[in-house]
Amino acid sequence: MTKHFVGDTTVLLGRSLRHIARSPDTIITTAIMPIAMMLMFVYVFGGAIKTGSDSYVNYMLPGILLITVASGIAYTAFRLFMDMKGGIFERFQSMPIARSSVLWAHVLTSLVANSISLLVVVLVALLMGFRSGAGVAAWLAVAGILILFTLALTWIAVIPGLSAKTMEGASAFSYPLIFLPFLSSAFVPTDTMPGPVRFFAENQPVTSIVNAIRDLFTQQPVGTDIWIALGWCVGILIVAYAFAMNTYRRKIS
Repeated sequence: MTKHFVGDTTVLLGRSLRHIARSPDTIITTAIMPIAMMLMFVYVFGGAIKTGSDSYVNYMLPGILLITVASGIAYTAFRLFMDMKGGIFERFQSMPIARSSVLWAHVLTSLVANSISLLVVVLVALLMGFRSGAGVAAWLAVAGILILFTLALTWIAVIPGLSAKTMEGASAFSYPLIFLPFLSSAFVPTDTMPGPVRFFAENQPVTSIVNAIRDLFTQQPVGTDIWIALGWCVGILIVAYAFAMNTYRRKIS
């Protein structure tokens, strides 16, 4: 059964990746907005923002990486919506393939596409002066957090991708996720915020994830932030996966 699932997922993943290869503009578009934000914040607002960091690009890159993922998963919802409307799911269900492999192919495609976008953003940040003395273990830890974050948000994207009535509705869910880093420690320290905003910023998932990645980049003790970040990512992933699979079963039943 496991071999059947892995084989089916691999074949369908190849199909999805070929679609990405034929339209690389989706990856380029995903990377353009975070890069534009990074350029604007560093070169326009960076001099006026006091973060206690020598380099503002070093301070804000973790938040930009999360925005990159949040903007990229909108394409997962869009691709799922188009497959649903195009009758592709019905065709797959008439074939002897593992049912969940269809969704996992889309999820893994999102992981690959977002990884490329994240790499592009990091390369641009390096050109802008980003520097990190982090070792291999710290970079692997950052990669692990971003992979978990991408998987969690991608499974959230699956839900509107399967249930939306319009193409716009399928991708509109990503806007609040893109906005969330602005209400966190991603761009300014939370202690500069007014009381209620500060409380929300310090207790929402993005802040702990940003703080953990920032500490790993700067070789600072990560403390409890990394465990809180992992807890948020795993918790969101489990809940989103359960809701997504339930939505999928209702749609194909």
